[in-house]
Amino acid sequence: MLENNTPREAAPITLLTGASGYVGGRLLHALEERGDHIRCTARNPAFLKDEIGPEVDVVHADVLDATTLPAALQGVHTAYYLIHSMGSTGNFERQDRIGATNFAEAARAAGVKRIIYLGGLGHGTDLSTHLRSRHEVGRILRESGVPTVELRASIVIGSGSLSFEMIRSLVDKLPVMVTPRWVQVAAQPIAIEDLVGYLVEAADIPLEKSEIYEIGGPDRVSYGHLMREYARQRGLKRIMIPVPVLSPGLSSRWLGLVTPVYARVGRKLLDSVRNETVVRDRQAEHVFSVQPRGVREAIERALVNEDHDFAQTRWSDALSSKGADRSWGGVTFGSRIVDSRTVTVPADPAVAFEPIQRIGGSVGWYFADWMWQLRGFLDLLVGGVGMRRGRPHPKDLSPGDTVDFWRVEKLEPNQVLLLNAEMRLPGRAWLQFEVEPDETGSVIRQTAIFDPVGLLGRLYWYILYPMHVLIFRGMLNAIAREARSAVDNPQAIRSTA
Repeated sequence: MLENNTPREAAPITLLTGASGYVGGRLLHALEERGDHIRCTARNPAFLKDEIGPEVDVVHADVLDATTLPAALQGVHTAYYLIHSMGSTGNFERQDRIGATNFAEAARAAGVKRIIYLGGLGHGTDLSTHLRSRHEVGRILRESGVPTVELRASIVIGSGSLSFEMIRSLVDKLPVMVTPRWVQVAAQPIAIEDLVGYLVEAADIPLEKSEIYEIGGPDRVSYGHLMREYARQRGLKRIMIPVPVLSPGLSSRWLGLVTPVYARVGRKLLDSVRNETVVRDRQAEHVFSVQPRGVREAIERALVNEDHDFAQTRWSDALSSKGADRSWGGVTFGSRIVDSRTVTVPADPAVAFEPIQRIGGSVGWYFADWMWQLRGFLDLLVGGVGMRRGRPHPKDLSPGDTVDFWRVEKLEPNQVLLLNAEMRLPGRAWLQFEVEPDETGSVIRQTAIFDPVGLLGRLYWYILYPMHVLIFRGMLNAIAREARSAVDNPQAIRSTA
């Protein structure tokens, strides 16, 4: 149910603010798995329709509009406050202060039993404006009269987190980096899985009064260390040249050019990293059962989880959510570049999928086979597998089968074929075909996916992109012709390239 202003009374309600955010989205799924009765707030509930399960209630509420909060907090036992205004264009400190005050007063009036807030690590009086605001929000919530658990964390490592995406972009794109002083400031990163574990447990720990818990992984490292570890796991060699200055303004504009971090967000982030963010109070170790993983494993998990999430992507949905299906060079998803196109054919999915099922080997690639053969020959010259492997059966495929210099990674009969490239490349590549029924027949979607390694990988993609467009567009059109021909002549089988 998308919106329900009449809460169910069967079980205590857990309220989650910020469910559309990075941490909030992952916490929502963890609470769903736990079986909690969850109510999410959103300024626009429709934005959460694809993220929630059928048992989650969504209500309209905005912490900057106090009149929207009483109904949202009615009957709530535990409330998660995961809101901050770092990405806003106005005075984010003032907005954070107003939002926290409104929420605290409404929670007290509604009889909420517990507030859980995620803040930021930092000590001393010379804090950045961002950390100072995070601490102020925590203080306002603690002084509400509602027992509050404030978790203070440093860098969050996980695919999609602001800090991790900044590190990834810098390392992937810059073989040589001039690194300002903030790159060497100490931090105590925490993996997103462990952070979510703390947030879930915070709902159950004994609590008589408000408490602050500092949480982090076992490793005290710098952004520079994280960059080097990410580079190691990606097989990249990077040179870092330190300079003895700290210029958040200049650095944030630089980040805006080479990373997905907007300049205004980068400025606030970099303003914060001048402060050490390490755990000094180890009380959380005695209260929570979470055993945080180290930096190396956290980065490994981030990359593995990204592969898993990416593999579940439905491109018809994902590309439309990007706002545009086509753009020069493809659409980026995390570190990957995606080029996707569709064609509609007057054939049912089984017929439309047939030429896809037979691709490669003696049948060939339906368009410019000489270019595929040339690519295979060049691959052999650099020690790759080339095109000589063919395929084990002319009509049938199974996961694990070879198709020239590809390997079948996923096969759903009459629906999906995913090929993983095994030629020599400066990165990883996949070619995916999807067939879905349409009112006029079927839609065939062809998607080329490339995960470049370093600057060389990106240069490879963009230099060859015009050729890829020619080949992949010609291939898709030829597959469509095969499907149409099969409708007109069911006995026709393509036997040569």
